[in-house]
Amino acid sequence: MSTHHQFYLDRAADARRDADAATLTNVRERCLRAAAAWDDMANRVARTERMRAETEAKKAAEALAAETVAAAE
Repeated sequence: MSTHHQFYLDRAADARRDADAATLTNVRERCLRAAAAWDDMANRVARTERMRAETEAKKAAEALAAETVAAAE
């Protein structure tokens, strides 16, 4: 997990704490919207990291297969 992912999760938690502490409805709603936005950003980073890892693994497997074929020739 990257530092960006953790940063976004921390900001979402902060926004939820602010929402819990808010006495005004509009402030609470604003904080909850902010928390949702931070969660979305964290999810995007996690998805991107997962896709990047899958792509790197695929490339490594293809390179290994190519080396195996070249060694067999």
